[in-house]
Amino acid sequence: MVLIETKRLKKYFPVPSGHLHAVDDINLQINKGETLGIVGESGCGKSTLGRVILRLHEATSGEVLYDGMDINTFNASEMRHMRQIMQIIFQDPYASLNPRMTIGQSISEPLRLHKIYNKKNEIRERVEELMELVGLPKRSYNQYPHEFDGGRRQRVVIARALTINPKFIVCDEPVSALDVSIQAQILNLLMDLQKNMGLTYMFISHDLSVVKHISTNIGVMYLGQMIEKAPKKDIFRNPLHPYTIALLSAIPSINIKEKSKKIILKGEITSPINPKPGCRFAARCPFSIDICRAQIPKLIEVEKDHSVACYRYKEIQNKTLHYNII
Repeated sequence: MVLIETKRLKKYFPVPSGHLHAVDDINLQINKGETLGIVGESGCGKSTLGRVILRLHEATSGEVLYDGMDINTFNASEMRHMRQIMQIIFQDPYASLNPRMTIGQSISEPLRLHKIYNKKNEIRERVEELMELVGLPKRSYNQYPHEFDGGRRQRVVIARALTINPKFIVCDEPVSALDVSIQAQILNLLMDLQKNMGLTYMFISHDLSVVKHISTNIGVMYLGQMIEKAPKKDIFRNPLHPYTIALLSAIPSINIKEKSKKIILKGEITSPINPKPGCRFAARCPFSIDICRAQIPKLIEVEKDHSVACYRYKEIQNKTLHYNII
């Protein structure tokens, strides 16, 4: 069952020289109880996509469907109800917590805003229940964010996101600022919560190894566009877009006997401000031909549930095109 769907979703930001195409014609689906991982390099529009889906940014055009309802048409009252259903976990837990509020106050704030509980003891019980759920001791209730390390601060943010029983959560690089050992704890916590509470995630990251661990399906973005999406096993076993292949080559290997094979992308990055027609990766792609620089390739399904936006995917699939690997 599809819970979240976008149709031709666009978000352009006005700048002095035109419009910056942060999210450009994105179509995606996320099934209930699953995780869609969104990957790509910094500045590709991952976080903006998540915020547009939640209407933290208003879309320039397109639809965002929650359970078949276009939330872009909702009024303020209807969106207030949707805030209980759709939540976000931000990248920097310290920046997303009020330093003047205790942990208990931060977690209980959504309960007070939405008037879910009226009595202080009921609010306290709910907050302590959530703290226990995410692995925080009850004695932390009256502590402040600066007294915690990054991992425990992120647990506070997760608890706050769960306070009003959401169904869909955008996880915006929730582990990128944490140590590797703490990353594993937070990822396992998110997966346990998803299993026990039936949550649906959009997990945004630039780290493919992290996305592989948690995702059901993966979408690869480049300069505002979705260039490949597939089940995670297909992305890692049979990548079809040259950019996806380059990203996968950057994953560090723990096998010291195996020589690391890296693809170094060359060429200038296309400007996302008033981009010219054609594939936005063409300037850096060693396989680009004239049509790549003249027409935007459409994202088409080439195998079951595996879509790619590339004119030369068949040659890549048949291994007739090869990168120069160092």
